[in-house]
Amino acid sequence: MQRTKITTDKRSFLERIHIDGPLLVGLLVLMAVGLVTIYSAGGQDIDLIHRQLVRLGVAVTVMFAIAQVPVLAFKRISPYFYVIGILMLLGVLFFGVMGGGAKRWLDLGLFRFQPSEIMKLAVPMMVAGFISQHNLPPKTQHIFIGFILVAVPTLLIAKQPDLGTSLLIASSGLFVLFLAGMRWKLIMMIGLLGSAFTPIMWFFLMKEYQKQRVLTFLNPESDPLGSGYHIIQSKIAIGSGGLEGKGWLQGTQSQLEFLPERHTDFIFAVFSEEFGLLGVVTLLAIYAFIVMRGIIIAMRAQEAYAKLLAGSITLTFFVYVFVNMGMVSGILPVVGVPLPLVSYGGTSMVTLLAGFGMLMSISTQKRLLSRE
Repeated sequence: MQRTKITTDKRSFLERIHIDGPLLVGLLVLMAVGLVTIYSAGGQDIDLIHRQLVRLGVAVTVMFAIAQVPVLAFKRISPYFYVIGILMLLGVLFFGVMGGGAKRWLDLGLFRFQPSEIMKLAVPMMVAGFISQHNLPPKTQHIFIGFILVAVPTLLIAKQPDLGTSLLIASSGLFVLFLAGMRWKLIMMIGLLGSAFTPIMWFFLMKEYQKQRVLTFLNPESDPLGSGYHIIQSKIAIGSGGLEGKGWLQGTQSQLEFLPERHTDFIFAVFSEEFGLLGVVTLLAIYAFIVMRGIIIAMRAQEAYAKLLAGSITLTFFVYVFVNMGMVSGILPVVGVPLPLVSYGGTSMVTLLAGFGMLMSISTQKRLLSRE
């Protein structure tokens, strides 16, 4: 008689569909916090919640789909993804659609598309792919090429102008170079060059409204009813929350509409007023859990490209959180960066969860390899 070999798959259901359980739980909790806060910040508008749920559904679907893609496939497509993104940014420069005083969109007929969003993933993918082809730590010439790969899209996006997105994209690429083992002497030299470049940036590259944002950051009380109004009201809301907060739906700054953009960029002020210091600490703990899980995934990755990409995605997510909370609290200039997975939004959320899909692919495929 012929014996049949029976194999049993000991992987959990989430592992079989390439989903990292702890990371998924952290993201879902954060999304729930966002829905609760948006409901309050949006004046208890249930239609706003419905639209956010639809966007979350699309973003989570994209995350699940990308998690199924093998890690090496990301590396293979990164040059094409990067080049297409650059071409689209050039398209925005020459044929882009104006909106809100900026030219950031391409009109594709049925909808408008913001190419800068895909560069949030294309830049770290491309830089990680290039750097990982060579021995680590990278040589000076490889770092220089990496800087060029980062600088081209950063400058194109800054010219739209979109300072917040350009800084996030620059950080995503620079994190790859840093994690690859860039020497500290070179890091210090770049810091000095960046400081020397600041006056040129101020006088020749920055728009008047961007300069005004910096001046308002330094002294918001100089124009309390104009450019300083947002940050003054935001700090009042954060401070009035106290230890335990005023309670859900009870925030005066948000419910009485003193706080502008309360369901988008300034939603952290709404959360702080209603849930107080204890709520803020809890929210920070959720973000810290997600960041730590991403770092663990990066450390456990078995291939250099996966390590660099996972580390960059995780640290860029941290920058998102730090910049938003910093600008709403008055310790950073206002640059229009939403609070990840809490602020109301669409395209940026899809891009963000697409990055987490890559993290999950790296996490689960590492575990599969370790079992073989």
